[in-house]
Amino acid sequence: MYEKIVEYLLSSSYQIAFTGAGISTSSGIPDFRGPNGLWKVYSPEVASVEFLRENPKSFWEFYSTRMRGLFEASPNPAHKALAEMERMGLLKCVITQNIDGLHQKGGSRNVIEIHGTMTRSHCSDCFEPFKSEEVLKMIDSGQNPPLCKCGGVIRPDVVLFGEPVKEIERALEIASMADMVLAIGTSLTVYPANLVPRVIKENGGRLVVINMEETPLDDIADEVIRDKAEKVLPMIVEELKSKINVNGKS
Repeated sequence: MYEKIVEYLLSSSYQIAFTGAGISTSSGIPDFRGPNGLWKVYSPEVASVEFLRENPKSFWEFYSTRMRGLFEASPNPAHKALAEMERMGLLKCVITQNIDGLHQKGGSRNVIEIHGTMTRSHCSDCFEPFKSEEVLKMIDSGQNPPLCKCGGVIRPDVVLFGEPVKEIERALEIASMADMVLAIGTSLTVYPANLVPRVIKENGGRLVVINMEETPLDDIADEVIRDKAEKVLPMIVEELKSKINVNGKS
């Protein structure tokens, strides 16, 4: 069913995955721009660095709810399938826009989180690190906004609107080495993150889009699958295993 994608993975020398919020929706985490996306309920303004500075209490009312949801979530078959591809030597790296940590929970080892992670936090003033679980305990005890001992407001280790994207240079460096990318569960509209698949395609590599809705890169993709990642990726893994066993590859 996914013969071309399997062929691309087996014939490529440096395969990566580029993931967005859509890969985590079946884990109970809402995406941002889909029909039931987070920005249909909230204004993106609540996730801006300016809003944090001006309304830290309201900022944390929003983010503490998000954090609890992320901490309760478990990796789904799509996360686990990517980890399996990595163990098979057919996926060098996952570059993710997600902050939920589910790729690592699912078993992936080489993960670049270009928008940061919700699992850690730090002081806005002195940069003292905190585990986000500790910060939630502060909020539960009535300290909102949560404060560092220096008096600074604590914030999550995520890229907020109005801030530069973390590790984008490293991500683009990896993209420049890759000759195939699986773009999974991403609208491919967020800049500069969406440069990752573009770089690979411009360098002559292959692009496979797995997303429920249309993306701006569908026209230049080598393959477009309009289906759920948690359904598609495990099937690709099974076809890979079958192909490898038949051909005697390891």
